[in-house]
Amino acid sequence: MRIEHWMPYLLLFLSALATALLTTPLAKRIAWRVDAVDYPEKRRINKTPIPRMGGIAVFLGLAVALVVQVIGYHHFGWPFALVPPRNHAINYPLLAIAALIIFITGLIDDMKSLKPLQKLAGQVLAATIAAASGLVIGNIVNPFGVGFIDLGIWTYPITVIYLVAYVNIFNLIDGLDGLASGIAIIASFTMFILAFGAGRFDAAGLSIALAGASLGFLRYNFHPASIFLGDSGSMLIGFILGTISLLNVTRIAGLTTIIVPLVVAGIPILDTFSAIIRRSRAHVSIGQADRGHIHHRLIAEGFDQRQAVLLMYAWTVILCVGSYVMTQVEVWPRILIFALLIVISALFCRHLHLFEPVLLHHQDPMTGDDELITPDDPAFEDEENKLQHEHKDHHKHSL
Repeated sequence: MRIEHWMPYLLLFLSALATALLTTPLAKRIAWRVDAVDYPEKRRINKTPIPRMGGIAVFLGLAVALVVQVIGYHHFGWPFALVPPRNHAINYPLLAIAALIIFITGLIDDMKSLKPLQKLAGQVLAATIAAASGLVIGNIVNPFGVGFIDLGIWTYPITVIYLVAYVNIFNLIDGLDGLASGIAIIASFTMFILAFGAGRFDAAGLSIALAGASLGFLRYNFHPASIFLGDSGSMLIGFILGTISLLNVTRIAGLTTIIVPLVVAGIPILDTFSAIIRRSRAHVSIGQADRGHIHHRLIAEGFDQRQAVLLMYAWTVILCVGSYVMTQVEVWPRILIFALLIVISALFCRHLHLFEPVLLHHQDPMTGDDELITPDDPAFEDEENKLQHEHKDHHKHSL
């Protein structure tokens, strides 16, 4: 690649990186002032109060990169990255409004703790505006024959569901210092390589800007973290990554181009999927929080925060390398690589018991709320013994 080809992307990366580095301390001060702080409690890993709202720094990093791109495009002859050509179908200003809405929704949640339905409403609104901008899943190449699969009227609802899902999988994975931001860096770098190779320069520009913003924030977020992403950050990152993946499949989508973004985000997707299965098997609401996520299981295995995060980084790198190789080989090797990645991930899931249901319930004596207890919880053994004693007493009375 010639220097004039990669220099604009390097400048986008550096501008987002520098902005996030400089504005994260500002985000911390704002969070402390409005009391957007994670105080230690039973389900949280942190032992001291940590401010959230790190999404402010990530958002500003992306915004500055956008300004740099516009200046470069209009004054220095850069190729368009976030500036649409005349014949492009996507309304980028409208897409930017959608990103702003998801950021504001997360920001309000960081400050006021929105109810789940209120948060979901903001996510759906942002995703709907994004779909209205033209960011939709295109016609899918028929993997079983010739021609295309036309989604018809389902194009827009499927796109909205896809984006909302992407937002929430990154929201749920944000449980350890540097976890979500580090995975975002690896995933966005991978998406940059894939997008640039496919000639999707808009997706490439957005990917490299997100990588820079996330890396700048990670300086303060890696263990021991002095600030968390908060919902303003994790939801924004999930939305941007979902947007990038859709930019790569707008108009015409091959099966591989649909699968690859899912592989890149494999760990957050597995964590979310296992939580749904685990809670469904326990006959409880899938929205009920528990201590069964991947990071909880790794901590229970004896890893400290730094080790657990690095292990999940390594797992993500394996998935991302595999996804890239999938795009460079023929169909049958592609299928074999995909199957191998599934087997590797399944072995991790089995070892960590991710799909084991949370079977025990416990009433918090302070609040009266019903809590779910997983085997790695210190109270699990006490509740299990209590359950066994109740069973024995019941057995005696029945006799």
